[in-house]
Amino acid sequence: MRLARLGALGPRALPIAAEALRRAVGTRRTEEEETEARARVIRSAKKTAEAMLKTLGEMKGLPLKLGQMASYIDGLAPPGYDEKFQRVLARLQQKAPPLSPEAAVKVVREDLGSHPRELFSEWEDHPFAAASIGQVHRAVTQGGERVAVKVQYPGIDRAIENDLKSLSMLETLVAPIGRRYRSQQTLEEIKAVFLREIDYGLEAEAVDAFRRTHEGDDDIVIPRVLHSLSSKRVLTLELIGGVDYATFCERAPQDDRDAAGETLARFMFRPLWKHGLLYADPHPGNYRFLGGGRVAFLDFGCHKQLDPLLTEGMKRYLIALQRGDMEAFYKACVEVLGYDPADHESFALFTEYTKLICTPLVVDGRYKMTKEFARESVAFLVRGGRKLVFKQGDALPTLPAPLHTPSDLTFVNRLQWGFGSVLAGLGAEANWREIVQPWLYGPTVAVPQARQVG
Repeated sequence: MRLARLGALGPRALPIAAEALRRAVGTRRTEEEETEARARVIRSAKKTAEAMLKTLGEMKGLPLKLGQMASYIDGLAPPGYDEKFQRVLARLQQKAPPLSPEAAVKVVREDLGSHPRELFSEWEDHPFAAASIGQVHRAVTQGGERVAVKVQYPGIDRAIENDLKSLSMLETLVAPIGRRYRSQQTLEEIKAVFLREIDYGLEAEAVDAFRRTHEGDDDIVIPRVLHSLSSKRVLTLELIGGVDYATFCERAPQDDRDAAGETLARFMFRPLWKHGLLYADPHPGNYRFLGGGRVAFLDFGCHKQLDPLLTEGMKRYLIALQRGDMEAFYKACVEVLGYDPADHESFALFTEYTKLICTPLVVDGRYKMTKEFARESVAFLVRGGRKLVFKQGDALPTLPAPLHTPSDLTFVNRLQWGFGSVLAGLGAEANWREIVQPWLYGPTVAVPQARQVG
């Protein structure tokens, strides 16, 4: 069972958890003991991360996606050891262990009817990138165009479906509590988005939609789909060069990183605030940097069209914060986000958290994105949640009152944590509020339709 392989990683993390507990309860140690303890836990953290890298890379699908998220979202790894984890797991962003060349050939033949060497004038057997659902091969079309061909792993659809069924079984086990916290609705949202992601035909439509959305913005580069060489499990796109995220962060001058950060923000927020179209997979492996502020975007499998009412609702509380209208802000938190003003502790926690994560879009001036801010976006909620559950003087933990947030916000949260960490890695500085202003205050409209030819 795939979940059992994940469970086997648990014992490796015990030394890290034990050290965190010792620090929490304040156990005293000599300086020498403290140095040795830290060295021991760092060694354990590296071994645990290496084990996760091997296991998650081999498993593909949802477990690999979790590993990729842990590799770049600041605050998810154990406090104090996150850099060790991220440094090792960052390898998952670019190239997970690929499958055999024969496996890719089999999928292409089944879906497109011929061997890749018959469909393309050139075909590279070994993939140059491999991710959670498929691997990517370089090829040249019969017309001489260089392309990237994304081929889905054989059987990954069934593996993901089984992963999701396993999660459903776990949800059933905690159903009495889960019903209170609407866990089934959240799980159904996750299932719907991930099951759509394994259909490359839907991804091809999304690529076209995002291209139309950003038409005229020359710094946003979205590859063209070759529909005649694409199917449900094969997606052929024009090949785009550029450098990867880690290289760009390390070598690009700060002016270029700032400009790229602005491009990333336009890419994320123009479709979100103008069309309610959410790009829900901001991890760094999806970008290629082309110099200056030009950025290419490569993966469109995880996306979602939000309900217009939710999009307008999210605009409400953000605009209220920008205007300093706290009465309108709290009203929107209740009506849009489902925060309960009768539960004073949780209402205070979640409204303050919402203010915190909106800060870059509220500050009227240049704002530098930092890893400290990205980590605090996660840590603030963890600290506050701990206080709600473990109340002083109580012998047992207390279940907090449930929130009634829309299930669509599951992937909005993924975007805000992940995208904040991506901008923090760039150390990007800009007037983020000014960037989003045209779409935030404008109406939500449908994504532009494809032009009719002829």
